[in-house]
Amino acid sequence: MSRLLIFGLGYSAQRIAAKMRAHGWQVDATGSAGSLDFSDRKTVVHAIGEAKHILSSVPPDRATGGDPVLGLYGAALEGKALSYLSSTGVYGDRQGAWVDEATPTIAESGKGRRNARAEADLAWLNSDARVFRLPGIYGPGRSALDRVKEGKARRIDLPDQVFSRVHVDDIANGVVAALTQDAPPGAYNLGDDLPASGNAVTEHACRLLGVDPPPLETLEEANLSEMARGFYMENRRVANGKAKRVLGWQPKYPTYVEGLEAQL
Repeated sequence: MSRLLIFGLGYSAQRIAAKMRAHGWQVDATGSAGSLDFSDRKTVVHAIGEAKHILSSVPPDRATGGDPVLGLYGAALEGKALSYLSSTGVYGDRQGAWVDEATPTIAESGKGRRNARAEADLAWLNSDARVFRLPGIYGPGRSALDRVKEGKARRIDLPDQVFSRVHVDDIANGVVAALTQDAPPGAYNLGDDLPASGNAVTEHACRLLGVDPPPLETLEEANLSEMARGFYMENRRVANGKAKRVLGWQPKYPTYVEGLEAQL
């Protein structure tokens, strides 16, 4: 039986684990939903040795920018088949232009810069690593529908701002395809087929729920956190052709329309 070790069994990684188990794999994991204590070095090193693939969804440390997994277990991970859930934030602001895996990672600050550094550290440790670059993630319990229901939905008056997104099940399907097929190393963008504004998604969620959309606000009126404001200052469209071509991946929810309607 093939074994997968996941560092950080969070929202997306739980879906990946379930699908890998359905394929007959044994899955061990750290994190609040996992069975392993991340700091139990002896147990984790043993699990690394037993695993065929290692997948990390642990984000870089916000203070240092370093990757906690590589920092603690880098030596044990040498020579292992490594995969990492990264972010399309590594591409930085492209003023609405399309990006693909060949686009330079130019993020200069925030989460994007930290993920770019983590990718570089991973490549230094193992040039055969796979990196899955993810845009805005949504799914059950974490979508525009939930924000509208909770009264937390916003519409920011930025007419030209657009970004990509991906349903959590499509993330899982892409990663599972790569791991079970021993796909070539390198980066893979896992995003849907229709980059769109956040306002368009919020407005569709409101239509589905039969409520009026929230009023338009300027960035200043919205009084967003630094992280949220940084998100709205970036503008890009993420191409997914490589994942389709190499992994045979086709998003089950090719746009936010299908993704939101399925959750009803």
